[in-house]
Amino acid sequence: MAAGSEATTPVIVAAGAGGEEGEHVKPFKPEKAKEIIMSLQQPAIFCNMVFDWPARHWNAKYLSQVLHGKQIRFRMGMKSMSTVPQFETTCNYVEATLEEFLTWNCDQSSISGPFRDYDHSKFWAYADYKYFVSLFEDKTDIFQDVKWSDFGFPGRNGQESTLWIGSLGAHTPCHLDSYGCNLVFQVQGRKRWHLFPPEDTPFLYPTRIPYEESSVFSKINVVNPDLKRFPQFRKAQRHTVTLSPGQVLERKWQEGTQLLLLVKRRMDFGGRQSTRVLFVPRHWWHYVESIDPVTVSINSWIELEEDHLARVEEAITRMLVCALKTAENPQNTRAWLNPTEVEETSHAVNCCYLNAAVSAFFDRCRTSEVVEIQALRTDGEHMKKEELNVCNHMEVGQTGSQNLTTGTDKPEAASPFGPDLVPVAQRSEEPPSERGGIFGSDGKDFVDKDGEHFGKLHCAKRQQIMSNSENAIEEQIASNTTTAPSQTFISTDDLLDCLVNPQVTRMVAQLLIQGRSL
Repeated sequence: MAAGSEATTPVIVAAGAGGEEGEHVKPFKPEKAKEIIMSLQQPAIFCNMVFDWPARHWNAKYLSQVLHGKQIRFRMGMKSMSTVPQFETTCNYVEATLEEFLTWNCDQSSISGPFRDYDHSKFWAYADYKYFVSLFEDKTDIFQDVKWSDFGFPGRNGQESTLWIGSLGAHTPCHLDSYGCNLVFQVQGRKRWHLFPPEDTPFLYPTRIPYEESSVFSKINVVNPDLKRFPQFRKAQRHTVTLSPGQVLERKWQEGTQLLLLVKRRMDFGGRQSTRVLFVPRHWWHYVESIDPVTVSINSWIELEEDHLARVEEAITRMLVCALKTAENPQNTRAWLNPTEVEETSHAVNCCYLNAAVSAFFDRCRTSEVVEIQALRTDGEHMKKEELNVCNHMEVGQTGSQNLTTGTDKPEAASPFGPDLVPVAQRSEEPPSERGGIFGSDGKDFVDKDGEHFGKLHCAKRQQIMSNSENAIEEQIASNTTTAPSQTFISTDDLLDCLVNPQVTRMVAQLLIQGRSL
């Protein structure tokens, strides 16, 4: 069994949760959908919200015709079961058209052209992070094929979207996003999402190398973990969901719970199988893999109020990483700087970036009643309150209660779905089909020495783990630097893992803001 408890998606919710049943009627009005997105603290799936989107009929072949002759950058990775993550800094890149990608993806290994050096049976290709505004710069009418306004964001369409096209095995390494809220619509093929709650961060061995603004990577290949090097990963709680065409995945970055919720209508209009939308909270770790020969996804990042403080944290991180890594080797930024980072990394530029982030934070404080500097407390009482709220969330999931805790001191609000919205139960054993990712594994490394699978942690134990989070981080760092018993050398990366640990940068950002507000 893969390390950590497994949560699948068996929950069924009857029709009529937010709208009248009938032809061409969506279950939630835009205002209601946005209310749910901005308030719900658990991952959730919206059903039948995109059945009329023109983009639902897209596929890679159609897009190759629309983008005929346009050069696109593909990331090339190995189809392997290594325990080491394939970060973007370790991948090769190919400039090719979609037509050339599709020809190569038909396993025509003898073809000439940009993919000629990559055996289709050994490599995958991924055109990721492709912004519509650049990709369709001379075909802007296609923006209207995507209608994020249905989720309560007026005017948002393809212009604020990103396209992802990959082959079997293409994946994004496990990471968490520092900013915002993310809506993902699966257009073609299936993708499997491996998700871990934010309180599992010490067990996922976070690192900022490679550095990318807003992405905190895990050192672990979560589909084939090295448990000897990363033993704390055994405590992580894995949740999985497979997103298929016609569904929308909504990643709302809001801390406070580990519960995964699934909302599913039994049948949509005309008796067809229903579509689904998954919602995953803020700062949840995720590893996403393509499990079909061709996958096409569309997403849109949506800004949240919490981003203003997060940008200060990211600016601090950027300054520290760039200063230390550039001093270590000024000529080789490729080894640690993600290819997505194209801006200058000089200290002067990073100082301007930090000052701009702090100024923007205070500008927001002056114009918004939502952000209060008084809330930026770092005392123990505040931390204990957050831990208690997380524990309360777990009690909700364990007892099966339908009164969903919101993680605040305010009275509990009624669930927007009523009695038909139920948390996904954690499983003590992972289905065989999910083991070892898409390339297979016998799963023997996921069983402890007594032959017992790792079940879900009870609330009391979870609270004890969180209260000892500093010890977990120390153990994590120790395991990272003791591959040999006699090894005492501390590298720049080892130091950075401590300095820019998410918990540390959060505290530094709070102290910085407090100092400026006195």
